Amino acid sequence: METVQELIPLAKEMMAQKPNRKLLKLYVLGSVLAFFGVVLGLVETVCSPFTASSRLREEEAAVAELQAARERKALQTQALLEKGKQQEAILRNRQHGS
Repeated sequence: METVQELIPLAKEMMAQKPNRKLLKLYVLGSVLAFFGVVLGLVETVCSPFTASSRLREEEAAVAELQAARERKALQTQALLEKGKQQEAILRNRQHGS
């Protein structure tokens, strides 16, 4: 509210000095841009909790996917090791049988 109270005397002073049109357009443009900045800031403040929660969900999904991929890789590695041990045992049995 303080800025509005400061704006009113400024506007009265500008009108008393009879500014040219370019200066008046510049002030109006600045005021409009400031107003849009305030509105966008308010919208961002209101919507930020929703975007933060969606980002958190996306990160949790990515972490779960990485963990699942690690588990699959570990299972594949374990299966390959067991298969290698079985083949080794078969080769030993063949050598002993000969």
